[in-house]
This record gives sequence, structure tokens and C-alpha cells, in this order.
Amino acid sequence: MKALLQRVSHAEIRVAGKVVGEISAGALVMVGCEAQDEALTSVKMAEKILGFRMFEDENGKTNLNVTEANGALLVVSQFTLVADTRKGRRPSFDGALAPAEASARVSELCDCLRQAGGIVAEGQFGAKMEVELVNQGPATYLLEL
Repeated sequence: MKALLQRVSHAEIRVAGKVVGEISAGALVMVGCEAQDEALTSVKMAEKILGFRMFEDENGKTNLNVTEANGALLVVSQFTLVADTRKGRRPSFDGALAPAEASARVSELCDCLRQAGGIVAEGQFGAKMEVELVNQGPATYLLEL
């Protein structure tokens, strides 16, 4: 599993023109599920996301995690994160988890984040989504397990 975190002052996801998920300050979390991912992967990634220090403290140091910074998380499935781009000009998605299983992993991740106290909004799995965000910093981090 890979998670691309972007520190945002605002982010929203629209499907067919309707907002399905929205946060103010926090992190947009794009999640790519890989063929070897299992339920425990979601638990580990949730711990990593919630513990990751990507927000500034009162001294301007990047010392706070999303909870400490009173931020929220907007989670969206992004299977293109697991594309193999090493050869040729067309990405290969052979390493991606099958859609039904990936949907379960993303749902498990969101559940784990909520159970640990995270404020979580979600995109809509498999939908054509429009993602709008204001990246703060800019600050973008790729977390991998």
C-alpha cells in the first residue's frame, strides 16, 4: 500500500458535480493498493498516517501529526500510485490489487483511522472524481509499507 499525503488548507472531492467529501485544514490522502496488501496492511498504514509529523508547531518546526494539528483527512483511492512506469511509455497496473479487494482495503483504512480518533472524509471508490485542493507549503509525502 502506498499513501500520498498532501498537507492542505482545503480539499474536496466531487462526483458528477456533487461534493462527496470535503475537509478544511489537514491532509489529502491518496491511497494505492498493491496485490500483496491485506487487512493488516490497512492497520499499519493508518498508524503511519496518523503518526506522521507533517504539520508545523508553534516554532515553525514540522513536529505535529494531523491529530495534534487539529486537522482532518480526506481519503481517496488512487490506483495509479501503484503503476509500474519503469519500462516504455504506458504504465502497467499488474501490481495493483483487484478493484473489489482494493475497495475493502480503503474502507478498512478509513475505519482504522476513525477508530484511532481521526476525522475522516472519503471519496467514492471507482467513481470519476474531481479532486480540488490547496496544497499548503507545498508539502507532499509518499508513505510506503
